[in-house]
Amino acid sequence: MVGAVRWRNWSAGLSPYVLDSLLAVAAAGVAIWAVYNDDTPWPWWVYLLAVSTALPLPWRRRAPLAALAVGSAAEVVLSVVAHSANAQVPLAGVIGLYTVAERCSDRVRWTVLAAVVVGNVIGTHSPNGMLFSLLTSVGSYVFGSLVRAQRQLARLEAERAREAGERVASEAGRAVAEERARIAREMHDILAHAVSLMVIQAEAGPLVVRSDPDRAVRAFDTIADAGRDAMIQLRRVLGVLKEQGAGPELAPQPRLAELADVAERVRRAGLAVELELADGPAEVPADVQAAAYRIVQEALTNTVKHSGADRVVVRVRRAEEVLEVVVSDNGRGLPVAAGGTVTGWSGGRGLVGIRERAAACGGRAEAGPGPAGEGFLVSARLPLGAAGVAERVGG
Repeated sequence: MVGAVRWRNWSAGLSPYVLDSLLAVAAAGVAIWAVYNDDTPWPWWVYLLAVSTALPLPWRRRAPLAALAVGSAAEVVLSVVAHSANAQVPLAGVIGLYTVAERCSDRVRWTVLAAVVVGNVIGTHSPNGMLFSLLTSVGSYVFGSLVRAQRQLARLEAERAREAGERVASEAGRAVAEERARIAREMHDILAHAVSLMVIQAEAGPLVVRSDPDRAVRAFDTIADAGRDAMIQLRRVLGVLKEQGAGPELAPQPRLAELADVAERVRRAGLAVELELADGPAEVPADVQAAAYRIVQEALTNTVKHSGADRVVVRVRRAEEVLEVVVSDNGRGLPVAAGGTVTGWSGGRGLVGIRERAAACGGRAEAGPGPAGEGFLVSARLPLGAAGVAERVGG
């Protein structure tokens, strides 16, 4: 075993042509030795004929069938003119047949095997000689076939490993992209909501600081509350990034009960908010609560920034195994052209985020003008049962 390992390590560093040339020298040496030790003194050309049986071996990898054919032709001539001078084990023929079995196509391999078997049966002078020749030939063929099968298996395993590596890399890249998108949505929702409220209150405060000091104080309190809330929620997101190996499930997620605080801050911005929350929010899965919270938050942010509304209705309620989220305002909405088509609406990053959050929970979300183009309506349906869990896992 140790010798085999050393030979494999040593031969691995050699050029295949050099290694095959060494094999040819060894096979020629065996053939010359058989002629030299025969009882009959043979002329020089018999020695040359014996050497020629091994001459094609250096090219056995490039042209295995041709190398076997040339070597076998020389061996047949040697067997005819000097049968007793043939080596008991023709090393060149054994190597050539092994190479054909290991490298050639199935049709060539089986054809060569049949020809060799017929040649051994016809060309030997005794049953014992025929049996020994068959064992030698078929044995080298079987050994070559086994090596062929093992190399094919090794190539198959290498291909599977490569494909598995590509799948792992692809899944890792997809996971990174999904996590980046998740963080981007969180940052957008947190900052857009807080900054919108802060800007509106900052613009309104100086206008009433003399005429209505109490209102100015409330505006500045709203700015402070919005800033503090944004800082708390940003710590939730950024805290996960700082901890090695922490996942998104470790970060405290916003809950439906916290929507009351969001509604109160929006009220301080001068917008009347009617909030209706589902009964038993604790029974709603945490990821669904977080998605519903962010959807409502983004919808309210859009209402404050774009709608010009003075009233907004938020309803979050359960309908069997679905959590329904509806946010509607009485703002200017969007114009409706002839035929009922909406003009002037292209959505936005926030509305895209609403759809993505709903899809991540296995649900769907829609946003657009209210009835007859009055106001703006955001609605989402988020599954609560096994179907929603299966969709989230499968997605």
